[in-house]
Amino acid sequence: MVIEEITGRIARDLEHLKQYTATPGNGCTRLPFSKEARQAVEYLKELMHEIDLEVSEDAAGNVFGLLKGEDPDAPCVMMGSHYDSVSNGGDYDGIAGVICAIEVARLLREKGIKPKRSFVAAGFNDEEGMRFGTGYFGSGAMLGHRDVEYTKKFCDKDGISIYEAMKEYGLVPENIEEAAWEEGRIGSFLEVHIEQGPVLDAEGVELGLVDCIVGIQRYMVTVNGRADHAGTTPMDMRMDAVDAAAKVISKIADWAREKADGTVATVGYINTVPGGMNIVAEKVEFTVDIRSRNNDNINDIAARIKKALEREVAEYGGSYEIENKLTITPVELSAEMLDIMEAECKELGYSYRRMLSGAGHDALEIGQNLPAVMLFLPSKEGRSHCPVEFTKYSDFAKGTVIMQKLAEKLLDK
Repeated sequence: MVIEEITGRIARDLEHLKQYTATPGNGCTRLPFSKEARQAVEYLKELMHEIDLEVSEDAAGNVFGLLKGEDPDAPCVMMGSHYDSVSNGGDYDGIAGVICAIEVARLLREKGIKPKRSFVAAGFNDEEGMRFGTGYFGSGAMLGHRDVEYTKKFCDKDGISIYEAMKEYGLVPENIEEAAWEEGRIGSFLEVHIEQGPVLDAEGVELGLVDCIVGIQRYMVTVNGRADHAGTTPMDMRMDAVDAAAKVISKIADWAREKADGTVATVGYINTVPGGMNIVAEKVEFTVDIRSRNNDNINDIAARIKKALEREVAEYGGSYEIENKLTITPVELSAEMLDIMEAECKELGYSYRRMLSGAGHDALEIGQNLPAVMLFLPSKEGRSHCPVEFTKYSDFAKGTVIMQKLAEKLLDK
């Protein structure tokens, strides 16, 4: 199979999927349990049926295409990514990895390979956490990490819970635990993804072999004060939630910089209530996202935030709440699979480098439990999570070829 044919099929499928967005002309918005998510899933199913895979959709909204091996009870080789997006995001983040997985299954079919163990192409639901502020819902459910109480706990900005959204989508939240795969059924996990950063593009390197994915902790913080008139309330008699919150927020980035090893911390959302120019705010809500290869760094910053909140609200008699939205520890990816990928890159003459992933991926959730590996492809100018996100279709084809060769070796073990 020549690389041009693989490129053409990947281009066809990704171009088709671009239409499934709630914001046409302004990037991809494909939130979980939405109409656009359903349309994308149905197209993925069509592609899987097209190459005679056994197609299924689980209780969490994940979609799978199974190429059955000679020993269906042997741990399978799974490859995939997510089909949801952020709001006004790009056309390749996540979904391209699902298309590459389906293309690997197609190549295995075309080569007439009868694997000893099964190959599974997977499309996961709600990796981004954009709608409910969480993340890794589908891959977490596959691992048995989600239950019905979890679906009732988190809500979107309109107050709709995961539980309610699932029901509207046609799923039964009470059955969520049925999405869990039995221990031992999955032997390894492979994921292709755009880099979402500038390194490969800036260095002119074709492929990134990811050896570690950073850990992530996410929090929603609420600082409570008292609403008062902005002109008539003296400064020493205020319970100003913005004043307290701002003093904490202003320190968070510096605490991350102190770690000096790639640790990052981001306040990406701030909301004041009631939000009037001439009103002292009674409440401030803000999010914190902390990431690092070193989990101690993440824990230290989280502890500093809590200590600072306690100090600042005590100054004026207010209060605060801090809700943990997500905790995932860093994961080192499979050295054995990375070595195979490196050898294949050398064999095919593709330039490559080993690298860290500063973004979370389904391989981060899955890699906590199973051998996993990731392959990065260059993002033009490092842009991602925005409408201008771009990766060449020929680069997806190169990544697919490497993963197909890796899969062949794993399937014969």
